[in-house]
Amino acid sequence: MGFVHNHHAMNILAELRSRFSKALDEFTDDPEPFAEMVRPAQDPRFGDFQANCAMPLAKRAGANPRDLAQQLVDELDILDLCDPPEVAGPGFINLRLRDDWLEAEVNAIGLDEKLGVVPAEKPRKYVVDFSSPNVAKPMHVGHLRSTVIGDALCRVLRALGHDVTSDNHIGDWGTQFGMIIYGYKHFLDHSAYQQDPVGELARLYRFVNTLCDYRGAKEKLPHLEDRLDELKRQLPEAQAEAKADKSHRKKVKRIESEIRDLSGTGERSGEIEQTRSRIQAVESDPALREAIQSHPEIARLVRDETAKLHAGDEENNRLWDEFLPQCIAALERVYERLGVSFDLTLGESHYQPQLAAVVDDLASRKLAVESDGAMCVFIEGNAAPFIVRKSDGAFTYATTDLATIRYRIDELGADAILYVVDARQSEHFDLLFAAARKWGCLDVELTHVTFGTVMGEDGRPFKTRAGDVVGLESLLDQAVAQARKIVDANDDAKPGGAELDDASRAQVAEVVGIGGIKYADLHHNRDSDYIFSWEKMLAKNGDTATYMQYAYARIGGILRKGGVDREQLRSAGERIRLIEPAERALALQICRFPEALEAVAAEYRPNQLTQYLFETANLLSTFYEQCPVLKAEDDSTRNSRLALVDLTGRVIQYGLSLLGIGTCEQM
Repeated sequence: MGFVHNHHAMNILAELRSRFSKALDEFTDDPEPFAEMVRPAQDPRFGDFQANCAMPLAKRAGANPRDLAQQLVDELDILDLCDPPEVAGPGFINLRLRDDWLEAEVNAIGLDEKLGVVPAEKPRKYVVDFSSPNVAKPMHVGHLRSTVIGDALCRVLRALGHDVTSDNHIGDWGTQFGMIIYGYKHFLDHSAYQQDPVGELARLYRFVNTLCDYRGAKEKLPHLEDRLDELKRQLPEAQAEAKADKSHRKKVKRIESEIRDLSGTGERSGEIEQTRSRIQAVESDPALREAIQSHPEIARLVRDETAKLHAGDEENNRLWDEFLPQCIAALERVYERLGVSFDLTLGESHYQPQLAAVVDDLASRKLAVESDGAMCVFIEGNAAPFIVRKSDGAFTYATTDLATIRYRIDELGADAILYVVDARQSEHFDLLFAAARKWGCLDVELTHVTFGTVMGEDGRPFKTRAGDVVGLESLLDQAVAQARKIVDANDDAKPGGAELDDASRAQVAEVVGIGGIKYADLHHNRDSDYIFSWEKMLAKNGDTATYMQYAYARIGGILRKGGVDREQLRSAGERIRLIEPAERALALQICRFPEALEAVAAEYRPNQLTQYLFETANLLSTFYEQCPVLKAEDDSTRNSRLALVDLTGRVIQYGLSLLGIGTCEQM
């Protein structure tokens, strides 16, 4: 075979940066930020990688950037990897990997089951807190993002050699349990509970929640109406002031905006209208109207049931023990379908016994002080305190979250705790992390991995026609049904006739439907809101899971058509040779797989990996157009291309699996 056997696959970008770092020692005391300026080239005409650190260095030293770039090149020890570097333009350094080195690298990756990913030198202990639904409510589309982002991060961090514990911090102790217990005692439909306990508990929760909500709305409405009248009175005065003095314009804008929020605009109902319709919904429904008349104190009574549960009341704890396993089993069904599993499911109830001690400890260190009867931690620069015990003695999410951090550090040995939670909770996490630092949790990374909202096509949060948040189970069913249509049409249209039986089609539809939903979520920058669109999500072309899944299945098709056995191909260690530009470009991309995973881990962004896979699938298409595989001009070219295509398939399949997305051999 005659190639270098001792070639170990590596993260090329990291290697280049480390070589630059050594050379930069001659020019600066702090080479790291300058070494970070080695990046993949935007345009392959300028090579594979580009370094533009000479310009900022020269500026600091008052030197000519082109001269400095040349001096830096002279210091670089890089000729075993790269052709001689070129200095271009005002001082760019262009790097092109040596063809023989790249060829050895891609062949080394082919022999490595980890595809060149080298485990971290210093593995960290990560605890990733994600999904975290309230157990009594059906999961909805909002839980989807947390679940798929959290799961992808766990998979990628594990692939990089870190020790990861996934923890589903479920809401199993809050007010919603008081609502269910109250509902169970007063509004239970026995036969419904016998047939579908979780469905009936969810109905009870919604029923009681609607009644409590009604009480709140009745109290709130007169205040809202008074506020609107007050603003309408203030507006003309403010407008007159602004006419006389422009500095008052902001005040006018503020009043106008609050009026709009309250009274609504043409297409959106305001807060007053929404509050009225919540009241109307109860008063116009005979069952709800009857219930609210016979339970006027419902909101307080629900709080009492919750308090009794927390105080160890026998009956309420018995009901909790009866409800909880059923609720968790219902969640498990959804997780199983999503292919997501957790190492721990420690709900709020798990930390309940530790809460009093947390508050005592904070108080003894003078970190929590009494304010209006409540125990609070005050954080510099924040008007709102972090309340750890309310004036009625009840503990809060803040208390539980602090107990959880302490547990994760002391019991699980966490070096880093990631919270994959909606961006709307940012303020809570800012306060939580600041309080934890004051409390002495200094050696642990605490990160809020934020994400935006899933929007409907109308640009508002994704809801059903009835205005409910979309349930996750029905969403998955719908995705699989949509995917089935595509799979059927695709299979029926095959030139040699359909290849898949009904069971295979159903299985492919499940993989395509669930994969499509996950990928659509993951390929956006997690901080942005995104619009949920079936058409885009399951499209066979474009940045979709379906496109990658087809690319993978197509590779299987080529190997089958050529009568090639994958295992034999791999064990023969067919030498990949890089002759054509399209072969070289695809090989370079394969060698950059470890970089893509490092990029995900650097800022906890799965879209770095989706972007990589999309580019890989595109380069594969270009390769097919320019390089015949089965009809290659000679056997060694054919075998080389078969090996390259097979290796690309392995990268696509492994990359998708790290996003929690499956593949099929035939589609």
